[in-house]
Amino acid sequence: MDAEERRHGILEAARRDGAVDVKDLAGTLGVSPETVRRDLNALERHGLVRRTHGGAYPVESAGFETTLAFRATDHVPEKNRIAAAAAALLGDAETVYIDEGYTPQLIAAALPRDRPLTVVTSSLTTAGALACARNISVLLLGGRVRGGTLATVDHWATHMLSGFVIDLAYVGANGISREYGLTTPDPAVSQVKAQVVRVARRRVFSGVHTKFGAVSFCPFAKITDFEAIVTDTGLSNSEAQRYALLGPQVIQA
Repeated sequence: MDAEERRHGILEAARRDGAVDVKDLAGTLGVSPETVRRDLNALERHGLVRRTHGGAYPVESAGFETTLAFRATDHVPEKNRIAAAAAALLGDAETVYIDEGYTPQLIAAALPRDRPLTVVTSSLTTAGALACARNISVLLLGGRVRGGTLATVDHWATHMLSGFVIDLAYVGANGISREYGLTTPDPAVSQVKAQVVRVARRRVFSGVHTKFGAVSFCPFAKITDFEAIVTDTGLSNSEAQRYALLGPQVIQA
């Protein structure tokens, strides 16, 4: 097996399993840990993985995106803390947008039930979960349904959004960086998210620390568009401060 074949296999394993470990790969491939580290470094230089201590995880791109089912198993304790902290930012908002994805689902579940709210969402899962909730009216955006995330996209969704003014939008992303802002792999998803940013008075980003520094195919918003960024304590304090200097409050739950 040459280096190109080995690196392709490592990338496929990372995408299948969500992460890879240097020692495990070395044993499976019958090569030294140093060889695996060089391969991972090469994959990172091409923007395909992000290195961690002892391994790597895949970067979502135009050709690869994790499913909703996988997201529901990854960093779940951190996502629950993030969701609670994000929901606490509701304030006096009466109309709320909930993005597609697992963390936004958790935010929806954490919203109060003791006062009227109108929730607009592209997520079939979130709409179903809130449909019978006390005091919550749900508006589901129309459009093509993406199989991996069970969310609606395309011009039907963006047209519907253009008729609203939303008090607060909870927005997710596949990557967030100080240079490129918020990004996502799918142009159709990018268009929906960009329209949400345009029609919302307040915007909150929520996401686990592994999204920071990652860049995907389609930028849809700037860091300065957001009043708050909610993440977990896996993001270093120094990096959190760098994002805060761009304007948003950075909350590490």
